[in-house]
Amino acid sequence: MPAYNESSHIQGILNKVCNVVLPFGMAMELVVVNDGSKDETAERIQQFVDAHPERDIRIVHHERNQGKGAAIRTGLAFVTGDYTVIQDGDEELDPNDFVAMVTKMETESLDVLYGSRFLLNRNAFYSTFLLGNRVLAWTVNLLYRQKITDEATCYKMFRTELLKSIPLECNGFEFCPEVTAKVARRGYKIVEVPIHYYPRSFEQGKKIRARDGWKAIKTLFKYRF
Repeated sequence: MPAYNESSHIQGILNKVCNVVLPFGMAMELVVVNDGSKDETAERIQQFVDAHPERDIRIVHHERNQGKGAAIRTGLAFVTGDYTVIQDGDEELDPNDFVAMVTKMETESLDVLYGSRFLLNRNAFYSTFLLGNRVLAWTVNLLYRQKITDEATCYKMFRTELLKSIPLECNGFEFCPEVTAKVARRGYKIVEVPIHYYPRSFEQGKKIRARDGWKAIKTLFKYRF
């Protein structure tokens, strides 16, 4: 869980994640990377951990903000479980969707699975982001012979050994197109399941901007050619 300046949401999402009951008797470990937050994110993470000593939570701190991709790489070094899924430090997504994702991964012996926000309710998107996400998915499908609807989804689940074997480089939001491109180039077919999505506005703390969409497209072309 990479988190940057999420003091208003971090305890809420930590609580939601920790209350998920995984199938097959699976246990959950949570690695939280405070990515150089300048607000009270670090303090609120620690407060939550102190209040829930029974939870398997590890906190890692970046002294300065390095970006989502850098935070994920840092956190990945501490992961020990069979599966890894990315969870942002906000409350736009519902961690209960992990249950369906893990079930599909386990029962179908998948190596990679994306949670698609488009398969349940396209109307949840702001129009600008709807168009941008459609362009990204179309680009992936064209360049990498996939059939996905949501490239930019946060809920990307991998077998941990696969994700750790990928030489990740990007520091920012380009993590998503980079890992998508590198998984696809290895010949893996990306499967999707529907997930719930509750978008927030810029005023509520949303950080991704239109320029990140252009960076994502450039990243997809970069790793294809």
